Amino acid sequence: MNYWLFKSEPDSWSWEQQVAKGAAGEEWGGVRNYQARNNMRAMRIGDLGFFYHSNIGKEIVGVVEVSAESAPDSTTDDPRWDCVHIRAVRPLLRPVTLETCKVEPGLENMALVKSMRLSVQPVTRAEWEIVCRLGGIEP
Repeated sequence: MNYWLFKSEPDSWSWEQQVAKGAAGEEWGGVRNYQARNNMRAMRIGDLGFFYHSNIGKEIVGVVEVSAESAPDSTTDDPRWDCVHIRAVRPLLRPVTLETCKVEPGLENMALVKSMRLSVQPVTRAEWEIVCRLGGIEP
């Protein structure tokens, strides 16, 4: 299993909206960055990810699961872009802020800290376990 982080501006698409989609989940469309797209192409059903509120809050608020592998992005006719579907799994009991990630030992090299603009990023197993612990959930 691989681990990921999905960034969304909560005034555009929030954790609450993701949860409301239920088991069907939602297409993670609209990504127009090759590295983020390639990260989605590497995802497999069952991979887990963090749901991160960017710009407003700047915090990891929940866990999502990849529910459909990469396929053409319905938000464009351009064949270069595709995306996965994700569904909400559970909220973190305590949101984990970007500021916390910057100072927490073991997270200093996390893509969230080093590549803050990348909208879909890999997370290592060690980083996953640290963030889960900080968020009050079992990895």
